[in-house]
Amino acid sequence: MKILVVEDEITLGEQIVSGLEQSGWVAELSCDGIDALYRATSEPWDAVVLDLGLPKLDGLTVLKGIRDENVSCPVIILSARNELTQRVEGLNAGADDYLTKPFQMVELVARLRAQIRRSSGNASPVIQASGISLDTRTSKVLYQGQAVDLTALEFKVLSYMMHNTDKVISRSELVEHIYKQDFDRDSNTIEVFIGRIRRKIGSDVIKTVRGLGYKINAD
Repeated sequence: MKILVVEDEITLGEQIVSGLEQSGWVAELSCDGIDALYRATSEPWDAVVLDLGLPKLDGLTVLKGIRDENVSCPVIILSARNELTQRVEGLNAGADDYLTKPFQMVELVARLRAQIRRSSGNASPVIQASGISLDTRTSKVLYQGQAVDLTALEFKVLSYMMHNTDKVISRSELVEHIYKQDFDRDSNTIEVFIGRIRRKIGSDVIKTVRGLGYKINAD
């Protein structure tokens, strides 16, 4: 999963990015409203963590701009503003959740997991499809009841596909969601990861759609 963190306090923003990466996600930092709006609407994200008190363009304006561009990924507001009217205004502007500062990283991670699951149509923290069981809380994977040992990048590939069952996912889309923007990304490595995962869970689970990409069928 790829998360955009919008926070003008650079130290706090870097701490959030680090915490999300320790939870197994790709996270990138934007420090002002103009940059945040551009990146949120021009790159694919699985969720956005958005501060309200931003320079150049305030957070509510950024949020409205994101929704005006029909970007539907979950947005969690992270703000020191705790008044009821401000929380309601943020939710009415298109936010999916609102977390006030100071906060615990474990709660932000839990809220993000819940919102990402729901946006992909999965209410349960354990996603199941084609004999695979993936626990989003513990990052544990079972195939037909047996534990599967995956590397961090293999898990990222499988997790993204499990969140998007029945959807054909191209190699370039997978690259966008498992690597940071400044990483030397090569879509050919996706074939390597897919091959490794297939050897661990069976060759028939991840389907190849010739010329388009890969797919895991829902149960």
